[in-house]
Amino acid sequence: MKKLYYTSNIVLVLLLVLLGSCKKNESTETKEKAKPKKSIEHTKPKTTSYQFVKTKEWLKTNESDSAKLRIAYAINRTDKANFAKLDSVVVPADFTGDIVYYLPFPLHVAALEEVSKVIIFSYPTQAFAAYENGELVYTGPTNMGRKKDPTPTGLFFTNWKAEKTTSTFNDEWDLKWNFNIENKLGVGFHEYALPGYPASHSCLRLQQNDAKFLYKFADEWILKDKENVKVKGTPVIVFGSYNFDGPKPWFELVKDPKALDISEDEIENQAKPFIQKILENQKLREAEQTATP
Repeated sequence: MKKLYYTSNIVLVLLLVLLGSCKKNESTETKEKAKPKKSIEHTKPKTTSYQFVKTKEWLKTNESDSAKLRIAYAINRTDKANFAKLDSVVVPADFTGDIVYYLPFPLHVAALEEVSKVIIFSYPTQAFAAYENGELVYTGPTNMGRKKDPTPTGLFFTNWKAEKTTSTFNDEWDLKWNFNIENKLGVGFHEYALPGYPASHSCLRLQQNDAKFLYKFADEWILKDKENVKVKGTPVIVFGSYNFDGPKPWFELVKDPKALDISEDEIENQAKPFIQKILENQKLREAEQTATP
């Protein structure tokens, strides 16, 4: 009897251990599924240095190289039409890297790992970045509000969007791939001419491809009724100020290739006051998506 008793106890203990192990594995798997980590491999240029070149001369030998042109437009915060109008531009000595290495944002921000999506605009560097769970997934140039009509800074959320709409400042201005972030002031990001400096009436101008990406990337708000918002859209953080009286910031790259670099700590400091509000809205959206059949 004692032998049977001990055998039964051993079997029971083994079963409990196995059950505990299964639950632990299930818990781990659930946790991993809940927060998938996006891993992106980027090609880094072999060298990092910049120089001034005469635009027309540079275009003669590079106008058919779309990869080089994309990087050159981004560095000079401009687009194809306006790039050609510039007398001199800044270009890297080595074009072999991905565009993320020619713009200022960090590739990863640990403080944003719980945030499913966020778009960040830097006024000082005239550049934007889109992050998913702390991983940089897209970046590009922007031209923000001019000195007379600065772009407001702080935390915003994407509201409504339209592939084509009319500016509230001038009904002759057609705004393509427009995503509103401040409904009362009529501020949003959209495709529009990038002359290579802050020139807008407070909106955030983008190249066409970048505007299309953010148009698809960000979420619209969810309305409770015509006057009340049930769930806000994707968080948008706009920070910093631009020195309108000084030379273009990217000219500094010729002297110091890291002159415009934005550190992970700086992004964390800018986002920290808004994280709780961002996560609260994120939970609301997740609950709404779960509830919707």
